[in-house]
Amino acid sequence: MANPATLNATAAGFDAVSDRLGSGPRGRKPRRRLSSRNIMVYGTLFVAALYYLVPLYVMVVTSLKGMPEIRLGNIFSPPMEITFEPWVKAWSEACTGLNCDGLSRGFWNSVRITIPSTIVSIIIASVNGYALANWKFKGSEVFFTILIVGAFIPYQVMIYPIVIVLREMGIYGTLTGLVIVHTIFGMPILTLLFRNYFVSLPEELFKAARIDGAGFWQIYGRIMLPMSLPIFVVAMILQITGIWNDFLFGVVFTRPEYYPMTVQLNNIVNSVQGVKEYNVNMAATLLTGLIPLIVYFVSGRLFVRGIAAGAVKG
Repeated sequence: MANPATLNATAAGFDAVSDRLGSGPRGRKPRRRLSSRNIMVYGTLFVAALYYLVPLYVMVVTSLKGMPEIRLGNIFSPPMEITFEPWVKAWSEACTGLNCDGLSRGFWNSVRITIPSTIVSIIIASVNGYALANWKFKGSEVFFTILIVGAFIPYQVMIYPIVIVLREMGIYGTLTGLVIVHTIFGMPILTLLFRNYFVSLPEELFKAARIDGAGFWQIYGRIMLPMSLPIFVVAMILQITGIWNDFLFGVVFTRPEYYPMTVQLNNIVNSVQGVKEYNVNMAATLLTGLIPLIVYFVSGRLFVRGIAAGAVKG
């Protein structure tokens, strides 16, 4: 039988060893070596950041300067005296054709175009993607192939036929016609995103719901939708960015009183009458791009989650 004193000494030794192991490694932390690979990676990222940030910096500082200071020619210098008059003029006074009410009218037109187009296209595309992923029907693969092909057809090819169709429907030149156009053109790529996302979800959930007697809309509303917030955010960002930044459809399918913000921005920047006010042009450009930036920064984390969770998986 072992001596109690020996057992106590052994136990104390184990306790001391475990304490040292539990406290983690000791000594100086090893320094990371700056390898040629790291230099190349960080150098490339730094150059890419400069490529995008320097023009943005020039736009911001120019929009906060008066014209006398801009005429000095140093576009990189910060403003000696900050003024928000160019922003006010771009919003409410700049001429965008025959009207001189700034971008405010175009902003509300863009809002009235973007909100219904985004909501309707996402709802329809989510149902389409859900049906193609979980409810196979005869000809579903052919239908899906047609959608994919439609996503890659150049918009310019279909402009004239769409003009004819909208004219015959009596909605050419209206906001309603432009909303329909954006909804239709957003459908193929959004359907692809939703279909791929729903395919990546566990199939056992769908089968269990079917065994319990749940139908098409019950499974969609109670199971699929609560699990699909990331992909809905992805679709929302893509649609808002694409519709808000659109120029071609806005200038082709609407009249001047319904022009979206991008068309009015083009009219301000390319105006050939009067003095060229670069500070107003820069302020108008920043105002036009503000909404997509806000949407992305507010929901950017969910956008990354949606992409990683199956938005680009086949």
